[in-house]
Amino acid sequence: MSFSDHLQAQQAENPQSAKVLILGDSLSAAYGLTQEQGWVSLLHNAWKNQDISVVNAAISGETTDGALARLPRLLKQHSPTHLYIELGGNDGLQGHPVKKMQNNLQSMIDIAQKTGIEVILQQMQIPTNYGRRYNQMFTEMYSNLSIENKLPLIPFFLQDIALNKELMQGDGIHPNLEAQPLIADFMQQQLEPLIKN
Repeated sequence: MSFSDHLQAQQAENPQSAKVLILGDSLSAAYGLTQEQGWVSLLHNAWKNQDISVVNAAISGETTDGALARLPRLLKQHSPTHLYIELGGNDGLQGHPVKKMQNNLQSMIDIAQKTGIEVILQQMQIPTNYGRRYNQMFTEMYSNLSIENKLPLIPFFLQDIALNKELMQGDGIHPNLEAQPLIADFMQQQLEPLIKN
């Protein structure tokens, strides 16, 4: 058997492993905790025996502007099979125009899809004190992007956790240490079928 035949046989036996790039903000960057304690690291550990690796490119305070600027370099550096986008929260808290956020997210989707990367979008939420109209536009932006681009849209992972003060840090925005395994379990259930399809 030639080397190339051997390589092809190996590849048939071991399908290409998946690599998920996490492009997010403080909710995915283990804000107030060590990286190892965050849900992304816990998820990476849970997938160790399943040929799925996770690269955490989340940064606290990240906006869609910043992430869009970083994305081409990150894709070149890590060559992921999947891109998970958890962004928009900081844009919303800063009152950025929803249209601008949507354009930035669409650009990220376009950049990834052009290179054959599968994109997974995270629904985000912001506090209700930003006004009903802005909140509605903000929430609908994600479902619109999901529909227009035929992307999976994952429910907001803090939906239930944020209502429980015992699972949140003192700022009421970031999940605490106890919440991280719960988020990791939820995300594993949501992401695994999408990655293994």
